[in-house]
Amino acid sequence: MITAAQYIISSPDVKDCPQSTLPEYAFIGRSNVGKSSLINMLCHNPKLAKTSQKPGKTLLINHFLINGEWHLVDLPGYGYAQAGQKQREALKTMIERYCLYREQLVCLFVLIDCRHEPQKIDLEFITWLGENGVPFAIVFTKGDKLGKVRLKENVEAYKTRLLEEWEELPPVFVTSAETKLGGEELTAYIESLNAEVA
Repeated sequence: MITAAQYIISSPDVKDCPQSTLPEYAFIGRSNVGKSSLINMLCHNPKLAKTSQKPGKTLLINHFLINGEWHLVDLPGYGYAQAGQKQREALKTMIERYCLYREQLVCLFVLIDCRHEPQKIDLEFITWLGENGVPFAIVFTKGDKLGKVRLKENVEAYKTRLLEEWEELPPVFVTSAETKLGGEELTAYIESLNAEVA
């Protein structure tokens, strides 16, 4: 259970991130996937991460201290179409450097909008994580936007698509920032990983 969440710092590069030994759990996804809303739901604070109707709002690596015990990290979205080529490349480099070189990173949560078919950009990013040995889990967002049957079908279709290239799947969660679906499961998973790395 998250009882305290405090903004710490926004960093332009992994080398500028906090000099801390606390475990980190980072959240990432395509622009407008509902990342800030999910973070705010998990932390029971609607104003913690800045939400916006405009995609591409998060352009830095944002650290939040949770319960004084671990860091939640809000990473920039990838594939932001409105950004110029130069900015897209800079964000890609920032994200890759964080994933590869941040020793405190325990798990990266890759957010996927449950309403859509598997997107090439998401699949490519997940493949890149696998190739580079970055531990990750998949979090489907906006679970309230579909009926239960359709939601289950979409999630299963995504798993089937991944199993074409993966021998086994990472942990998969289904969430909704609106209804708080999956919030407890996600927090419990982080707590179980914290217990392992303690």
